Amino acid sequence: MDLPRAAHMDVSNRVDVTDAAAVASAIRDLLERRYPGASFAPVDRLVADLDRLYAGDYPGYHGCEVKYHNIQHVLDVALAMARLIDGHDKTVGAGARLGPDNALTGICAALFHDTGYIRRRRDTRHSNGAAYTRVHVDRSARWLREYLPTVGLAELAAPCARLVQFTNCSRHPDHLQVHGGAERLLGDLLGTADLIAQLADAHYVEKCRNYLYDEFVEGGIAGAPAAEGYSGATYHSAQDLVDSTPAFIRWVIRERLEEGFRGAYHYAAEHFGGSNLYMDAIHANYTRLEATLNPRPRARA
Repeated sequence: MDLPRAAHMDVSNRVDVTDAAAVASAIRDLLERRYPGASFAPVDRLVADLDRLYAGDYPGYHGCEVKYHNIQHVLDVALAMARLIDGHDKTVGAGARLGPDNALTGICAALFHDTGYIRRRRDTRHSNGAAYTRVHVDRSARWLREYLPTVGLAELAAPCARLVQFTNCSRHPDHLQVHGGAERLLGDLLGTADLIAQLADAHYVEKCRNYLYDEFVEGGIAGAPAAEGYSGATYHSAQDLVDSTPAFIRWVIRERLEEGFRGAYHYAAEHFGGSNLYMDAIHANYTRLEATLNPRPRARA
């Protein structure tokens, strides 16, 4: 019998995705098994710096001020990215494999794909990183270009900056700049990891209601219709956001996962050896939400 999944656990119920060291270990173990002889030692440094950044201990930066796009989210995405890479290279022939260098690039982009929400200490324009919601992807790309040369990974800066653009749901993947087929594939995997990790979260709906809406308000894309500056808001209340979530999930599966990212989510099933735990959890969240929003009438006695 499967145990209920706690809020801090990944979709397999085996990895604590609030524990940076545990996620780093899981990613390294997975990739070092997939690529015997390759070293993924940089993962430990990258995750340690990520942990410091989000905790507010990285020089020049505030800690993470948003509760939805927090460190649990990025660690969950990085773990999903490693699994998708593993599933892909487990499935294809030797000539089509991404290999260890591309794998490290993909993990690096996944770890820092939401750093655009982190404010610099000298930032006096805003009081919360959610204010950068509309531009956080470009800010994440800038962070990667500035940070990676400082840890001896300058060669990853440009590809990682391009890859994070695949997490921007307002842009079609076909219209994004990539350098070659392997980079496009990594982009598909990263965009997929970003979506399946959050939609499969054990408390996805609750986080949308309690955290994501507040981020959207701070970012100027949600708020009461009468509120100053919010006349064109997409969502006018937390319940409005929740009510729209089933349609959003359907759109993500159809337009992003299937079409835009070319079915890359199937590699998760290859990694797990059969079941796609991410998609199973997404469908469970969808079914639960639909039942809550559209309860069936009780039969009369």
